[in-house]
Amino acid sequence: MKSERIVVIGASAGGVEALSAVVRDLPETLAAPVCIVLHVPPDSPSMLPVILARRTSLEVVAATDGVKIKPGMIYVAQPDRHLIVEDGVIRLARGPRENRHRPAVDVLFRSAALAYGSGAIGVVLTGSLDDGTAGLQAIKQRGGIAIVQDPDDAIYPSMPRSAVEHVEADAIVPLSNIAAAIAAAVARPLPERRASPHDADLEMEKRIASMDREAMAVDERPGTPSPYSCPDCGGVLWELSHEGYVRYRCRVGHALSPEWLLGAQDEKVEEALWTALKTLDERSRLSHRLGAAERERGHTWMARRFEDQEAEARKQADVIRRFLSSSRTDVPIHDEHADADVNA
Repeated sequence: MKSERIVVIGASAGGVEALSAVVRDLPETLAAPVCIVLHVPPDSPSMLPVILARRTSLEVVAATDGVKIKPGMIYVAQPDRHLIVEDGVIRLARGPRENRHRPAVDVLFRSAALAYGSGAIGVVLTGSLDDGTAGLQAIKQRGGIAIVQDPDDAIYPSMPRSAVEHVEADAIVPLSNIAAAIAAAVARPLPERRASPHDADLEMEKRIASMDREAMAVDERPGTPSPYSCPDCGGVLWELSHEGYVRYRCRVGHALSPEWLLGAQDEKVEEALWTALKTLDERSRLSHRLGAAERERGHTWMARRFEDQEAEARKQADVIRRFLSSSRTDVPIHDEHADADVNA
């Protein structure tokens, strides 16, 4: 029988320690399933189910497509697959990345909000940037419960801080109290389900994450077209805004928050600069070779022309090289590597 409640937990950098502490303290009689997304690299199997299974008496498994969700079970997202809950069943999909992650916390939260309404309990733990905020908003929009780790208690406070700033959380507690807050939320009487004016947009976003053909073929997208382009595919980004929290999604489905968009643009700028540096280095070498050949032939004016081109290319390359060596990035784009130990 489908549980009326579901617990969905999202974490990123520092998440292995945090998740281990949470599942260790969950009661054996927890009357709801638990689904977990931790941002991990996509190219190797995750050991997180094994790690968590050693910390709790609840059964922990890697999420499998088509499996019916059971209370008292913990389902962990697999690398490179979005974890989606739908009609009491788990779905795995290799849909567009959200905030450059797959699996993504927001995809899980959004699907839980749609499938369980006021029975959804969203939990945001440690992590960089602002993953989980949009999904937690969706859970609150449909009457669910939001639990957030106290940012001052988190190893990486950005994720919980963003959630606290943009979502009216029902509980903001240190890590040691998260499990108790979950148990208390599961035990609450289930409030009446309520619709949200954003339900159609949430459904569309869920279908995009699921790679639904009809949804991908629709020309319209939630939000309004922005002047920005998607760093992953170059398409136009649509801007979505709810209660002051802005994010972007392109036509094929890539989704980014402003912080992630800035970080992705930084990457694109750096890639362009390295390409320019390579081209200028090649230009200076070629000009040097052509100049030397002309000087051997006695064509002094031609040799000087190539030598001037060599000097100009080297000067421009030096400017770019100095910029690249002095620039620094404050935004950890690939923060999942902070928890690379969950991978074999």
